[in-house]
Amino acid sequence: MHDGAQATLSVPLVGPLRSTWEAVHEDVQPGRQFVDRMVRGPMRSWRHCHRFLAAPDQAQPASRLEDDIAYTLPMGPLGALGNGFVASMLERTFAWRHRRTLLDLRRHAELSRTPLVIAVTGASGLVGRALCAFLSTGGHTVRRIVRGAAKPGDVAWDPARGTIDATALEDVDAVVHLAGESIAARWTDAKRRRILESRVRGTELIAKTLAKTLAKTASKRTVLVSASAIGFYGDRGADAVDESTPRGQGFLSDVCVAWESAADVARDAGIRTVHPRIGMVLSAAGGALHALVTPFSLGLGGPVGNGRQGMSWIALDDLIASILFAIVTPSMHGPYNAVAPEAVSNRDFGRTLGRVLHRPAFAPLPSFVVNAIFGAMGRELLLGGAIVRGNVLRDAAFRFDHAELESALRFELGRAERSDT
Repeated sequence: MHDGAQATLSVPLVGPLRSTWEAVHEDVQPGRQFVDRMVRGPMRSWRHCHRFLAAPDQAQPASRLEDDIAYTLPMGPLGALGNGFVASMLERTFAWRHRRTLLDLRRHAELSRTPLVIAVTGASGLVGRALCAFLSTGGHTVRRIVRGAAKPGDVAWDPARGTIDATALEDVDAVVHLAGESIAARWTDAKRRRILESRVRGTELIAKTLAKTLAKTASKRTVLVSASAIGFYGDRGADAVDESTPRGQGFLSDVCVAWESAADVARDAGIRTVHPRIGMVLSAAGGALHALVTPFSLGLGGPVGNGRQGMSWIALDDLIASILFAIVTPSMHGPYNAVAPEAVSNRDFGRTLGRVLHRPAFAPLPSFVVNAIFGAMGRELLLGGAIVRGNVLRDAAFRFDHAELESALRFELGRAERSDT
């Protein structure tokens, strides 16, 4: 960021409608403030000054975050009628941003004050984007492992061809491996093959490369955090499972077993290897929650199937914090369940989301409809489930920012906490 730099954003308006917002940065003072001024977008004018100010009167070193915004709406006096709505929206938006900043600063203070070099695959995905941003703002150096031409600082790889820039990984402290074909589609034979091969081939390439790097450098002990999923346990209905529970049945369980085993080369070479078995990630930016908000907002949400199947979830912020926690905690080895302490039934999840959105949540999605539309994917992902316990994180004293479902949903969706909580 520097004076004259430009940023282009796609911003939501109403429903599916979006607008392009072009801004130029001015009065950039690194570490202290910047100004962004809209040059093209939905407003008539917009100037936003974002600054950190010292707070010397505090008992401990502290700063104050301020956002000063001056704007005018289009359409003159008619547009001015919307000032109250826009002011309310901005107040809610920036209250959320300030809360997010506070939580991130607290996380970095408690997890790692030593800057690390961390390489990340899947950096363009939902979790990868958030993880890279979180690590970068904490002072860590992030190297994105990308397909195609790599920008300066990135690492080029092609898992299908088995190639990677190994020299770029020689000095890293950790590799976080998140890449893999999306499972959110009907599972044809070709789709199943892509889901499995994308995970196994990519993991084997990373693991073998790190094992060779370790043998070459001798003194470097890189941590490998290689993702997995709670699909490992298969469909357990409302039964509880933890990291000591054997694998389950089904395609996802087969994939998770092969996925984790593909990292054995690194593990056998003495590299500390950790597998976050990730539950349903709560994020308004994508994934299951993003897909559910629209039907629930329209009053069309409700239980899937009988609604008794367990839903084991984790807030996006807690997931990325748990990954850094795994990197900096030497006792973490093998699998850990990346889930919040409060797993719920599918029916209770729907009721809670409906309450947060102030909508009813009793419109069912019958099992036969799920089967007809989604096939095997729907049976395993939507009709199946388990109550997954994260005993490894609990025993390691990991702290959740969003341990309760309603609080997590309210934070992620920018909804105020209930007055009685």
